[in-house]
Amino acid sequence: MSIRIRLVLSYIAMLLVPLVLFGLAVILISIATFGNLKSGFDVDFSQHGNPIKRVIDQEAENVAYIKAKIETDPDAFLQETFVKDLNERFHKINMGLIIRKDQDIAYVSSYLKDKEAGDTSQLPLYGTPQGKFQRNQGSLWITRQQDFLFSDQSKGTVFVFLNGGPFQKYLLQFSKTVFLTFIIILIATNGVLTYFVSRSIIRPLRALKRAAEHIKEGNLDFEIIPHRKDELGELSVAFEEMRRKLKKSVELQLQYEENRKELISNISHDLKTPVTAIKGYVEGIMDGVSNSPDKMDKYIRTIYNKAADMDRLIDELFLFSKLDLGKVPFQFETVDLGNYVQDCAQELQFDMEKKGVQLTLADLPQEPILVTADRDKLRRVLLNIIENAVKYSEEGNCQITLSVLRQNEFAVIQIKDNGQGISEEALPHIFDRFYRADPSRNTATGGSGLGLAIAKQIIEEHSGRIGATSVLGLGTTVFMALPLHQGKGSEA
Repeated sequence: MSIRIRLVLSYIAMLLVPLVLFGLAVILISIATFGNLKSGFDVDFSQHGNPIKRVIDQEAENVAYIKAKIETDPDAFLQETFVKDLNERFHKINMGLIIRKDQDIAYVSSYLKDKEAGDTSQLPLYGTPQGKFQRNQGSLWITRQQDFLFSDQSKGTVFVFLNGGPFQKYLLQFSKTVFLTFIIILIATNGVLTYFVSRSIIRPLRALKRAAEHIKEGNLDFEIIPHRKDELGELSVAFEEMRRKLKKSVELQLQYEENRKELISNISHDLKTPVTAIKGYVEGIMDGVSNSPDKMDKYIRTIYNKAADMDRLIDELFLFSKLDLGKVPFQFETVDLGNYVQDCAQELQFDMEKKGVQLTLADLPQEPILVTADRDKLRRVLLNIIENAVKYSEEGNCQITLSVLRQNEFAVIQIKDNGQGISEEALPHIFDRFYRADPSRNTATGGSGLGLAIAKQIIEEHSGRIGATSVLGLGTTVFMALPLHQGKGSEA
């Protein structure tokens, strides 16, 4: 669930939950308050039915009794015994009586006197319309005003009063309780919801903070595990991906640094060897050791060959560096790989014969196999692999076979030799920079150690693959797979 939806639901819950709980609380408080209020009445509420209705019915019954008495004997309202009995009827429902004759008060309920009835001169006038409560003073309310005439034709009025003191008391208590309950429910609900929502946000943020501190300290070996599928979970996933890429970048940087040190060491070694040889032969010439034309010619040729080795090493270093930086331009074109390999073999045939190498072609395709390739760069690959095969083969008994075949969506060039072969431990590393299966680095099999690494980079720039199989003592086979040309193009 996203944080946005969670906040919206939390907002809705903060509105609805307090209202529901408040409604339940009001019901419970009302029951409790009404239970206390019943104790303020003398009427029996233990019977079944609505207690309020029973009070109203009893009041109506008493008022009907008053009206009936007025019709039959109005002067009875001046008799003390009758009035006290009537007062007792109303007292049971927390009410009282006031009887007025003309402007004089004939009777005031003792119950009302105890409750401070107040100034009775403020009573409504004779003939005041009925139909609503009329407040007298304090907590007393006129509920009934029954006007009539005594036998001597004087004006009489019976006032029925309700003592609202208990109602006001419990209403105030009810209001305070309801208000406090609402505040408590509101605070509790918002507090709980805020706690859980904030915790669901703060905990992932703290985890990300700890992760940032680890990264700051250079520790990239920890792992960030997202526990939610929300925005923070997505942030955790992105943070973990960043950590992995940063770790990979640091490891790659360390590897580059190691390679740089190895490069400097190898360059120093590979350059020092021919320089030392050149220096020795030059000193021999300067000291007069080459005292014959034959020796002088030998010394000069040796110096030339060593200088050529240095030049070739520098060229390979320069090419490898440019390939590694992606700064070598490629001129791709559609090439018939069978014809191309055949042309390359014919160009190399003369040089190979001079070195005593038997270079043969086998399994050339009958139909064109078109690939997209850079002619010059691909020729460099073939030359590097063939020269490497010559170095590690027995002099005078070197046989190299070239073949081209089609496998699924690739065109494959295979270069097979009968050399000394490569061990299983060394075979996975022969395409690494500066790696030599022969650790002695002697002059017979030496070289820059970059030939196969350059070949690998060029083939990968062609979106191809390069690999090798070998058996010690029997020879090695290097294969290069190039994707077939997709679409129409000119055949080379």
